[in-house]
Amino acid sequence: MLSGKTTLIAHIGYPTTAFKAPMIYNPWFDSKGIDARVVPMGVKPEDYAESLKAIFRMSNVHGALVTMPHKVTTVSLVDEVSTTAKIAGACNAILKRPDGSLLGDMFDGSGFVRGIQRAGFKCQGAKVLLVGAGGVGSAIAASLAAAGIGAISVYKTRSDAAVNLVARLQQYYPQIDTQLVHSTDVAGFDLIVNGSPLGMKDDDPLPFDLTNLSPSTFVGEVVMKQEMTPLLEIAKARGCPFVIGTAMLFEMIPAYLEFFGFGTATPDELRAVQKIQY
Repeated sequence: MLSGKTTLIAHIGYPTTAFKAPMIYNPWFDSKGIDARVVPMGVKPEDYAESLKAIFRMSNVHGALVTMPHKVTTVSLVDEVSTTAKIAGACNAILKRPDGSLLGDMFDGSGFVRGIQRAGFKCQGAKVLLVGAGGVGSAIAASLAAAGIGAISVYKTRSDAAVNLVARLQQYYPQIDTQLVHSTDVAGFDLIVNGSPLGMKDDDPLPFDLTNLSPSTFVGEVVMKQEMTPLLEIAKARGCPFVIGTAMLFEMIPAYLEFFGFGTATPDELRAVQKIQY
């Protein structure tokens, strides 16, 4: 139930059709008797800067979850960003502080890394191939670097996002072998990560050239439109270990809850009450 006292967390992105977070947060709020709601808000890129200001003028909006395509833009629209967000070049969470100022942080990367580690992947010294250098991809790269990977190759797309990500990684993690690559051939990598939107549309191409995919390669996915994306179906068929896109959500939500001041939860507690639909 919503009431006049309900605290709102805006879930901002476009389009909203693939949003899964409200089906995790809101049942958990109910289970804990917390009068709060995560509310999807569809905002197109051209309207985002103006809309964000208007949303946070509402007295009962306490914070926001930010998703595609706004994570990178958000960095320049808040008053302060965390170190993690600076490295990632993106924000996926905004907290309105008591004085009205906005603090931005980034939890995509930590959620992803915790998810693959829980599934048994060892980050220390690993060789990684990343496709997608936007908000989520950059955050994952930053967190993988912090977790001790040995090398990361970032696929070069038509934009400068990958170039800029490689430069930031080299600045903050000079000890890691970081390079820009022009191929998505997965041969020789311990972990491949789809940090891009490829897989959200039915006619999307695969994010990688999987010709040389080894059963020992760990496959990470961020797309949440469906549990088993085409990439994960192939990974499963080849016998590869993998994590589904929503695993990242369940791992990062405890950090979000703490950020917003709602306490914390374990992934198992969240899974016990979630009502995710595909």
